Amino acid sequence: MDRALGSFLGLAIGDALGATVEFMTAREIAAQYQVHQEIIGGGWLRLKPGRVTDDTAMALALGSALIASDGWNLRAIADAFVKWMRGNPVDIGNACRRGISNYISTGGLSVPPAEENGGNGAAMRNLPTVFASLASDELLVRRSLEQAHLTHNHPQSDAATVALARMTRRLLLDGERAACNQIADSLIARQPAFAFKPWPGQTSGYIVHTVQTVFDGFFSTGSFEDCLVRVVNRGGDADTAGALAGQLAGALYGVQGIPARWLKKLDPKVTTAIYLQTQKLLNLSEQ
Repeated sequence: MDRALGSFLGLAIGDALGATVEFMTAREIAAQYQVHQEIIGGGWLRLKPGRVTDDTAMALALGSALIASDGWNLRAIADAFVKWMRGNPVDIGNACRRGISNYISTGGLSVPPAEENGGNGAAMRNLPTVFASLASDELLVRRSLEQAHLTHNHPQSDAATVALARMTRRLLLDGERAACNQIADSLIARQPAFAFKPWPGQTSGYIVHTVQTVFDGFFSTGSFEDCLVRVVNRGGDADTAGALAGQLAGALYGVQGIPARWLKKLDPKVTTAIYLQTQKLLNLSEQ
């Protein structure tokens, strides 16, 4: 439970921390903040401190659908995404908007494969799937791809969504980083584009760039704070990279590893929702 809460809270904190510097370059961040390491809001979305973006919001929407359905229900997930999009969210990615709009107009639960679906939107929201699928790796993979294909159908998005889910599951169950190295190595062996040593220096919303930045931060640091600070100060799609880095680092270090000052800054409504959902999602996995 400590690692699961750490993972979900870590995702939200990485989102809130990274949103301030989203779309900035590392040089611009250094000029303005020296090192960006406080949850202060602002950024291009002009957020209040502690507010989160679509990364956390879509994860919570997915989690709420699973809890309301008392199990896996892809159509309920799609309906939850529709409700979220119609609620005038603070931001939404292009592929997510296209996929949800496709569901509204056709009722289809999978978008066709497309090059423009290679973004990070499927991976960023998948954590509740992990919580509800701890019992089986096979189940985790199938469900992760099902929810991904609501908006993203692309071989690199698929591979990354599955790899990040598997890494998080191993961290939750074992608390060891060694299995994550093996999963990352396997991903890179099958799709060399994901190689991240040395870090290639790209920070866009393309899933390969996001995973490279997240892996570089996660595998080269020794604390939750160091991991997130390294990742978000790279700029670019910093809220999603920060969210995914926080998901992994939170699962490794647990709630106790998250700086108290960051936990205090997080939107209280988000914190409450995460605490409520985490226990219920873990209970679904036990079923």
